[in-house]
Amino acid sequence: MDKNWENQLQSIWLKLGTISSEEFIGQIKNHVELLTETDSQAIADFEKACAFDSTGHEQEAEPLYRSALEKGLTGLRRRRARIQLASTLRNNGKIEESIHILREEKAHYSDELDDAVDSFLALSLSSSGEYKEALSLALKAVSKHLPRYNNSLSRYAENL
Repeated sequence: MDKNWENQLQSIWLKLGTISSEEFIGQIKNHVELLTETDSQAIADFEKACAFDSTGHEQEAEPLYRSALEKGLTGLRRRRARIQLASTLRNNGKIEESIHILREEKAHYSDELDDAVDSFLALSLSSSGEYKEALSLALKAVSKHLPRYNNSLSRYAENL
């Protein structure tokens, strides 16, 4: 896998929504077949999962996310796979597993996707009826990005 492969992948992703879902998924599948290294099979499964997920095929995405993680997906793609798997699980009615995965991510990892973890955890908590905790997480995530009222909103979120 090289920079050119990644650039070509991004070019395919830019087509999402401008071509049919079937054509998009087909282009992703064809592109990941170019990966030859054994450890790249985790990346291939992840990218296929993303393609299915992004086109509304969560049932097909779930086993591919799991496979990518089992095959040792690393780095930012691993974090994305966990977030996206949790979102897919929520959409597939497996809310408690979704919450478990996102709480685990929140407790053990930190990077530029922390607010995404909190946002998707808020969605899962809301789906399970935990509205106050969900709102608190969402407000805390948003408060970091406001030009003003950051501290006030963060305090309100803490008090929910």
